[in-house]
Formats: sequence, C-alpha cells, structure tokens
Amino acid sequence: MSTTAGLSREKLEGEERERRLREEVPFWQQVMCRDAIQRTFTFKDFKEAWRFMNLTAEKAEEMDHHPEWFNVYNRVEVTLATHTCKGVSEYDVVLAKAMDQFALQAAAETLEAEEQKNKQ
Repeated sequence: MSTTAGLSREKLEGEERERRLREEVPFWQQVMCRDAIQRTFTFKDFKEAWRFMNLTAEKAEEMDHHPEWFNVYNRVEVTLATHTCKGVSEYDVVLAKAMDQFALQAAAETLEAEEQKNKQ
C-alpha cells in the first residue's frame, strides 16, 4: 500500500503552510532565499547517522520524493522541497515528519546495539 495516496505535490502557502510547519515539523527551519525547509541532525557517530540515512532512503524511494542532503561523520544536513511546484508541499512535511522519527529510531537502535555488546 502506498503511503503517498492522497498526498498533494501542490505548493503549501499562506496560513496553512505556516500552521503545518509549526505544528507538524517544528524543528525544521525555512530556507532563506528559497522555498524549502531544512534541518541538521547530529548523531552519536557515523554509524548512527548512516542508520538514519538508510531509513530515510527507504521512505524516500517509497514516496518517490528524495531529500537533498550532506553528511559529514555524525552530522546530516537535509533540505526538502518539491521540484514540481518549486516549493514546499505536503510531501515535504510528510517526509520531514518521518525523518524526525527515523532520527529517534536510529538513536534507539544504537543504544540497543551498545547494550547487546556490553552483555557479551
């Protein structure tokens, strides 16, 4: 089942845009001089950042909506925009929300792996 059924690639504008960004993805910032949103994620190490990127890549492929990102060691800088509308759409909000959850999931998996390692 597609997770994009019913999503719109139309540009979010005005009050609806402000409300959705504020309520649904409060840690994301609007990009200056471009209609896009961005966030920098910082992880424990490269391995945790990679977990996050793998989870995101699977979701992005499923949605056919891919982030612009830059990774150095434990940091992943992400910019989201919908090219077809040349701005921020519902796709960006949905992917941003998923990425926020993937960051938590990657951290939890790192903690679990460390606990397993310490038991050995």
